[in-house]
Amino acid sequence: MSLGFTEILLIVLFVLLVFGAKRIPELARAMGRASYEFKKAKEALSEEGRDLMDKAEKAAEKEDKQSGEPENRA
Repeated sequence: MSLGFTEILLIVLFVLLVFGAKRIPELARAMGRASYEFKKAKEALSEEGRDLMDKAEKAAEKEDKQSGEPENRA
């Protein structure tokens, strides 16, 4: 399902009628800021997850070395 030229034109006209020409730039800026904040938060969560995984792997390796048992890898 894709939008054709006619559908896009109708959507733009509807937005223009509902919000008015003065509010559209404000809405676009707000959407841009929200998108940026979402991407920033998503990247921060991903980085935190990677850090936790790295710490867990290091702790597991340290525990294996202390117990003296070899790693079981398949």
